Amino acid sequence: MAVAEGSANAEAGGFNPMNLILLAAFALLIFMMFRGRQKQKKAQADLQSKMQDGARIMTNFGLFGTVVEQKPEENQIVLEIAPGTNVTVHSGAVARVVDANDEPAEPVEEHVADDAAPSTEETPEETMRRLNDEGKN
Repeated sequence: MAVAEGSANAEAGGFNPMNLILLAAFALLIFMMFRGRQKQKKAQADLQSKMQDGARIMTNFGLFGTVVEQKPEENQIVLEIAPGTNVTVHSGAVARVVDANDEPAEPVEEHVADDAAPSTEETPEETMRRLNDEGKN
């Protein structure tokens, strides 16, 4: 019986590779968290350095405008979205600074061939009439 107890104690106190794997996974997780936080801080600092009066920006909700005034103590930015139209947004709502190259392209008009078939879409009234007729059969 003493031999069996000795081997059980050796197994419990011995080297277990699963502990090493769990420790390595935990260390990797912590490393990735710190790295992500550092990247986020760097991106925010880059955005703040580019955001000066006269810069063209886009907000998180898709509003484009030109920075007219910054109020860092209140975390606000005044944007001119149209000539003479100013809005105030929270500075955290700024998604990115838009370069002249980032401007969205003008929509391209589609040209339809002259011999194209007419549209087969129904109006809502025609759809209701058709469904009522199908229900009667």
